[in-house]
Amino acid sequence: MSITTRVARGLLATAAFTMVAGTAMAADIFVIGGKPDDPFWSRVKKGAEDAGIVAEAQGGSVTWLGPQNYDNLGPDAAELIRQAIDQGADAIVGPDWVPEAMDPAFEAVVDAGIPLVIYNAGGLDAADKLGAMNYVGAVDAKSGYAAGEYLGKAGKKNGACVNTLPGAANIEAFCSGFIEGIAAAGGEGSTLQLPATAFGDATAVAQAVRAHLLQNPDVDALFAIGDADTNAAVSGIQQAGKTGRVEVCGINFNESILANIQAGSQACAIDQQGYQQGFFAVSILNNFVNYGVTIPTREILTGPGVIDASNVEQVIEGVKAGVR
Repeated sequence: MSITTRVARGLLATAAFTMVAGTAMAADIFVIGGKPDDPFWSRVKKGAEDAGIVAEAQGGSVTWLGPQNYDNLGPDAAELIRQAIDQGADAIVGPDWVPEAMDPAFEAVVDAGIPLVIYNAGGLDAADKLGAMNYVGAVDAKSGYAAGEYLGKAGKKNGACVNTLPGAANIEAFCSGFIEGIAAAGGEGSTLQLPATAFGDATAVAQAVRAHLLQNPDVDALFAIGDADTNAAVSGIQQAGKTGRVEVCGINFNESILANIQAGSQACAIDQQGYQQGFFAVSILNNFVNYGVTIPTREILTGPGVIDASNVEQVIEGVKAGVR
């Protein structure tokens, strides 16, 4: 099916739901997200559940579906999407992490007339291709670019993106954007690719970073793709005896990362505001299913923002509340 046909079918599904939305419906919304112990996805989940308070007050529900690990990310996520269809979802939210594995499942959502919002990964291109109503999130390449540009402007000349989820489209975009960003600021970049089993494994990532820095003494900047990996990269820098010489920036942040920034052991964090991704995506679909309300701005950007020593104090309370 062509992209044009897919978008048209998505718009027809939107029109069909709008016709019946004069009488409020209870919206049972299913949200596909990350694994339960992933710090970033816990904030996305909180945003979705907070928006779900309104859905529940109107007789609806929000159901979170996430994989147990990321070892087989695309096929596992596709199976979760199909589970949501089978369980009678009135609307579905999902990230387009691995398009070749997940897109057929998303196409089945639209073919079934179920309103769809893509969030977190894939961008407006994925939303257009799949016939989704909106995209909510950051543009992954721009997030990586922001990190590379920041480190390059800080004088760093050789950066490496630590990729612990090879094959995931959003992670590949983070790394390619990082390389472009540091190059635009006069440096050069590369990718340190690790197996997916290393994601969130502090020991594995720290050891890999240590070895890479010792084998490549010209590397003076690192970019990590998640909270746990960023902390591990800081540890790897320390183990390599490179503290103060190699700077690190990472996607997302938590209390320990903010403490790193305060202490000067981490240069910056790139904020994509996961709480808002979950909150906005669920709110959009709940209002649409119940009342036919649509958001004409189809690309709703939640990032990137740069957190560094100049503004770190402003976000600490938000992290304590679990929303940043």
